[in-house]
Amino acid sequence: MNTCYIVCALDCTLDFKPDSTDFVIGADRGYLVLEKNKIKPNAVIGDFDSYSGAIECENVIRFPVKKDYTDSELAIKYAIEMGYKNIKIFGAIGGALDHTIANLSLLSKYSIKGIEIAFYDGENVVLAITNSTAFFDENASGRISVFSTCEKAFGVFEKGLLYELDNAILESKEPLGVSNEFIGVASEISVQNGTLILYTSKENYEKYLTRK
Repeated sequence: MNTCYIVCALDCTLDFKPDSTDFVIGADRGYLVLEKNKIKPNAVIGDFDSYSGAIECENVIRFPVKKDYTDSELAIKYAIEMGYKNIKIFGAIGGALDHTIANLSLLSKYSIKGIEIAFYDGENVVLAITNSTAFFDENASGRISVFSTCEKAFGVFEKGLLYELDNAILESKEPLGVSNEFIGVASEISVQNGTLILYTSKENYEKYLTRK
């Protein structure tokens, strides 16, 4: 699947290697993070309130500081305009709490629209599913947490995990799905009506997850 990689302002190590069908966007100071990791962007987007240095990129898109969208979302919107529905974002969560909350809210917004976004936080990933199922094979290990982003998510199933749910209702005000565990068998998490945020390891996400 063709992937758009978006790199935001927080310093991080980037271990991805984009191929010719992928697209790389630096969001504001994310350009500097890409430069430090020796990865060339296809586009650089932002209001540049956190980076004012030179930019070696032919496609630089500047926005005013006073705007309705964060630099992260501007990059997401541009990726979608370019035809990408699989988006991986680095350097966007774990810093300022308000920006982390703002970025995580985008998971639900775009999951509803059929866009697959994953936020990378070191060795962990946060993603969302809407009215669908996430399958993990038996090699998945460690922890997984599940949260509802809507007031109530209906028809929630968690199978093959240490703690299972059967046609449950998850509410945004109740963190019932936190700190579940894989147990060495194939597992799945599904929601019939609503959006769930999943938090698990990067290895589980990249190697053992399929969606349906």
